[in-house]
Amino acid sequence: MSNYVLSCCSTADLSKEHFQARGIVYLCAHYTLEGVEYRDDLGQTLPFEEFYDALKAGRQSSTYQLNVSEYYEHFEQYLKQGLDVVHVCLSSGITSGTISAARTAAEMLLSEYSENKVYAVDSLGASSGYGLLMDRLADKRDEGLSAPQLAAWAEENRLKVNHWFFSTDLTFYVKGGRISKTAGFFGGALNICPLMNMDSLGRLIPRVKARGKKNAMRECLSRMLQLTEGGADYSGKCYISNSNCPDDARALADAVEAAFPKLNGPVEINSIGTTIGSHTGPGTVALFFWGAERKD
Repeated sequence: MSNYVLSCCSTADLSKEHFQARGIVYLCAHYTLEGVEYRDDLGQTLPFEEFYDALKAGRQSSTYQLNVSEYYEHFEQYLKQGLDVVHVCLSSGITSGTISAARTAAEMLLSEYSENKVYAVDSLGASSGYGLLMDRLADKRDEGLSAPQLAAWAEENRLKVNHWFFSTDLTFYVKGGRISKTAGFFGGALNICPLMNMDSLGRLIPRVKARGKKNAMRECLSRMLQLTEGGADYSGKCYISNSNCPDDARALADAVEAAFPKLNGPVEINSIGTTIGSHTGPGTVALFFWGAERKD
């Protein structure tokens, strides 16, 4: 049994059951919906379908970062037990304050708990791509890596998690400044689903203008064939997350399973959580797999 805890934030967008099965603890982010504060607790308090229905109805959701005191309390409960903590954060390319707050809390705790340590790692990933990294880290922990070894492995391999997104509704991407208003207007008028990915700095970048979601799915599958080790012989895991468009997620999963018969289990489909979903809105499908290291 390891002498440390593997930890992340709920923005890794796996299910509560998945985290529990893999022995990963998580700290819930939070958001507001029409001024009412909620915990991003993996759909336990407010089911995902209700959340996205509220966004479709025009209700306003906003998010704010986990702060130093929240990380301090989260880490301290394990340090008190004589355990180290390896905590992996949501990409700094999405919110730089998250990893900064976690590292500040870790430094503050050093003076009081000198025999144990918190290793705070920037995932440079998001949603179930961040979750795919956490799942592999649980494997490495179970193989016997120490806390510092695991933190180092995460930093050395995090860019091998490939993230590819598309959305049939660009409203929230325009609102958040990730797509220009002009691109959003013409995208809607011409039925364009921009294919986006995470770059080497963990930022969401538009890459391809696909005409319609079927072409966007084909582009996702093409990228996966190009980027995975062994192409169609890829034998790793694949996750898909979606924001209230399960049929689109299932269609992409079916295509992936047909193209990659040696996958390590069926494609796992998760919901994009309420924190990230506040910025994507409904209609987003995201594909995650292990492959070539992101270079740009």
